[in-house]
Amino acid sequence: MDRYYLGFDVGGTKCSVVLGDQGFNVHEKIVFSTHTKRGYQKIINEFKKHTYALFEKYEKNNLVKIGISCGGPLDSEKGIIYSPPNLPGWDSVPIVDIFKEEFNIDVEVQNDANACALAEWMMGAGVGTKNMIFLTFGTGMGAGLIINGQLYAGTNDLAGEVGHIRMAEDGPIGFGKAGSFEGFCSGGGIAQLAWSIINDKLQAGETVGFCPSEDLIRDMTAKTVFEAAISGDPVAQEIVNISAGYLGKGLAILIDILNPECIVIGSIYARNEELFKPHIENILNQEAIQAAKQVCKIVPAALGDNIGDYAALCVALN
Repeated sequence: MDRYYLGFDVGGTKCSVVLGDQGFNVHEKIVFSTHTKRGYQKIINEFKKHTYALFEKYEKNNLVKIGISCGGPLDSEKGIIYSPPNLPGWDSVPIVDIFKEEFNIDVEVQNDANACALAEWMMGAGVGTKNMIFLTFGTGMGAGLIINGQLYAGTNDLAGEVGHIRMAEDGPIGFGKAGSFEGFCSGGGIAQLAWSIINDKLQAGETVGFCPSEDLIRDMTAKTVFEAAISGDPVAQEIVNISAGYLGKGLAILIDILNPECIVIGSIYARNEELFKPHIENILNQEAIQAAKQVCKIVPAALGDNIGDYAALCVALN
């Protein structure tokens, strides 16, 4: 392998260094725990340590570029990370300059939603499209936008913050806003929705099969809800249907505004497509411009749990 690329995935729980080539082949992957309390300098030093270890096996002069995927907020043009909620202490960290000076190589950073959009577009479910939207639908709800064959980040890297859109006057809180798209369509939001609905039903004397006691309500997670829905529990299915309805409305807004060829949805949707798809189709038939809907396919993310690794690599490859 003559030329290679490195991807650095910076996460609140774990980080990884991925070495790959232009054909999207991953040759090496090093994973380490973030341990955020030790401070950003020590975490960055660990990235450096693992990179130098790779140079013992791969010729340093053959490294073309380093791509970094990290949770925002950040400035991709200046290469600075600004206090992501999952990385306490990362206040105005000039991560691009740090690695440029260390390795004398081109370095680029993107927020994780944009990086994942690149990965699904370059090597996943969106390959071959010119206009694509990637929705995270995991812990939160964010989007990465590929428009006219290019990643669109906006004026100050805030394009794609669809989770902030208010979908209802009230509802579960996501992105700091009650009734937001993220509130209805994220792991934490679905858990909040479950707590509220289950509590109301138990207070009214109704039976909830997968949560028979009020003492168990706060233990409910999105995963618990989906497992119960798959097994046929009607209350769990009601909760999922509410989330699916708002997902459909959110998709209709995106289709009408951006007219994409493809919307790729990750995490919760990708694992539970059969529960969401019928409701989404019904909503889109009611809400979306039909000529725009007809040219847009809605598909689960293809890269699965490894998307973070490919995402950072694709920032380097883009």
